[in-house]
Amino acid sequence: MAATANVAGIPIRGTLSQTPDKQPALDMGKGKLVRLEGDDPTVAVVKDARLAGSDFEAIGHFTSPDHFAIDPITSPSMFVYKDGKRKRITYWCDVCYIRTYSPGPCWCCQKYTDLDLQDADDHQH
Repeated sequence: MAATANVAGIPIRGTLSQTPDKQPALDMGKGKLVRLEGDDPTVAVVKDARLAGSDFEAIGHFTSPDHFAIDPITSPSMFVYKDGKRKRITYWCDVCYIRTYSPGPCWCCQKYTDLDLQDADDHQH
């Protein structure tokens, strides 16, 4: 149904983990794992080892009781909680001053970008 494409995503929160077959997942506690899926840049974020074990929030939709599709990378849909504050996950090249929302080499100099958590209320782009 086309109307569901415009429905706002719901947030889920847990510990960023992996399924037994090494797929990204949220550990919701009490042994419940929810596998995380999304577009390629989104999957790169949830596979980033620097975020493993973090208090993680994803916004999207359940596709089954144990599978969750995160909204596309083009919308703010992934956050971590650090020191009680909600942080947007971003990546920064300190050579070229370029910010991205998925890990990988800088578009300009090819240096691997640094994880740079930003206050979620800070609207820097």
